[in-house]
Amino acid sequence: MTGAVRDRVHRLADACGRLAGSPRFGLASFTVIVVNSVALGLETYGRLVVAVGPSLRLVEYACLAYFVLELLVRFGAHLTAPAGFFRDRWNVFDLVIVAAPLLPGLRENVTILRLLRLARIVRAFRLFPSLRVILVGIRRSIPGLGSFLLVTLLVLYGYAMIGWMLFGASYPQRYGTVGQAMLTLFLLLSLDGITDTLQAGREVTEWAVLYYVSYMIAACYLLTNLLVGVVLRALEEAHQEERAAGRSGPPDVPEERAVPSVHAQLAQLRAIITDLEQRLPENGDEPGSASDRPTPDGPARPASERVPDAAALTG
Repeated sequence: MTGAVRDRVHRLADACGRLAGSPRFGLASFTVIVVNSVALGLETYGRLVVAVGPSLRLVEYACLAYFVLELLVRFGAHLTAPAGFFRDRWNVFDLVIVAAPLLPGLRENVTILRLLRLARIVRAFRLFPSLRVILVGIRRSIPGLGSFLLVTLLVLYGYAMIGWMLFGASYPQRYGTVGQAMLTLFLLLSLDGITDTLQAGREVTEWAVLYYVSYMIAACYLLTNLLVGVVLRALEEAHQEERAAGRSGPPDVPEERAVPSVHAQLAQLRAIITDLEQRLPENGDEPGSASDRPTPDGPARPASERVPDAAALTG
């Protein structure tokens, strides 16, 4: 690749990087995502599809064309190092979501096509840092949620067995088996109908008060607070990661583009040469002149310490 071509590539990458990082470009992308989502929702109304079906398909094609153009711009920002485009997971996700409906095998499947079009709404997360923090926080909380679900399952199973022993004969539809009891207790996690349930349990045994009160404390309060703590910790880690990424620079600008272009390097060289020319001495004070040569009394003195000759003083 010649220097001129390399310089054009750098300038094109710079232009695409500035465009991809501009707020107006992000706002336009979000607007297109909203329009695409509205068009997808309008397709659920049969009469509306019959009336304006071609217009909805035209809107869909226009949104798809914009998404392809957006991907080209983001890829152009990594033109000097194309591998950087694929290192960004959001870029890979956008590429799959946008390119999948164009494949012949998936284009005829209406269900998969609608799911892929619906997945474009998730692309709005990349446009706003706050939404990205939430999504990354949810992803980071998945390992903690696994442990939380295990603890919840053990608590529900234990209380379901006790509920089966207490209320299995009186309420077989709700506590007849351990599975039905676990489902009943899971629905009670929201405390919806807990008053009626407690009153019905007291008609069977007085131990119902202790049973339901302890269940409310253990499952509804402690487990809920534990879940909130897991999610908040994951969100805090995601927020710190987002701030660190913000300090390191925009994600769509590769590190290789930090190297100045050929024009910038030439401009720097011209500035250095101009500065050196300004620092050069006058013709009369050129190095090696009589004033700089050593004298019999000793080495030559600097120009600032020389005594001006008489002709210069009288003139």
